[in-house]
Amino acid sequence: MTSSSGPMGTTLDPGRDLSAQIAEAIRDAIVAGRLIVDERLPSEAELAEAFGVSRPTVREALKRLAAQNLIRTQRGASGGAFVNRLSFDEAQGQMVTTSTLLLSMNEVDFETACEARFALERACVPLAARRRTADHLAAMKAEIERQSQAGLSDEAFCASDVAFHRALVDAAGNPILSYQLAGAVEAIEPLMNMITFTARDRARIVALHREIAAAIEAGDAEGAEAALSRLSAYAVELADHVRRARAARRQRATEARLPDGPASHTVE
Repeated sequence: MTSSSGPMGTTLDPGRDLSAQIAEAIRDAIVAGRLIVDERLPSEAELAEAFGVSRPTVREALKRLAAQNLIRTQRGASGGAFVNRLSFDEAQGQMVTTSTLLLSMNEVDFETACEARFALERACVPLAARRRTADHLAAMKAEIERQSQAGLSDEAFCASDVAFHRALVDAAGNPILSYQLAGAVEAIEPLMNMITFTARDRARIVALHREIAAAIEAGDAEGAEAALSRLSAYAVELADHVRRARAARRQRATEARLPDGPASHTVE
């Protein structure tokens, strides 16, 4: 089988997945502006003929693009596949999913994740102190009150924790920062909570959240950054405590299994 050239200047490599290459070619055309928002793509039959492939191969390529929210399909006489206008909200969802998978599938230690998450969030603080609105402040305060509820489950506390920091990031009033921080806040934060929730002092976290919110409301960027730094240090402290506790449990379990270990001795 010889290579073929598609309608967008792409030469298909027969040794690679053809549908993936077609999807890449169309995506590149969208990114480069050769295909614009709301423009109708050629039909499946036209794309199949142009790329020299079967219609099922084109259909698979279009499914890939739809999964990335790059195109949408419409039924009817005026239907077809159209270039989609990707919103920041849609992109944030993809960012969170990708970040969560990257962290869960790779060996990233707690300190590295914590460092990245708080460094990125700290960049939003000066802007949030200047641009926060009444809605942002209300959102942060609502989460603080929720976190203060005595019967709140660990899962609900973790969700509220994420929502508080999401509101802080959004208070910066910069959609690009909100997008970039989506992975840090909504992917890293839940994973951090999974590790530390058994050891944390909720009252201490709530107190730090109150300090952050109060400083943001007062326009005190330095005060908010200082409280956020104390929160970061506390997170690392918690992780270290959890690690040491787990190591101690493993050590006790190992000693208990040894024939001549401490568990096998009797006091006479």
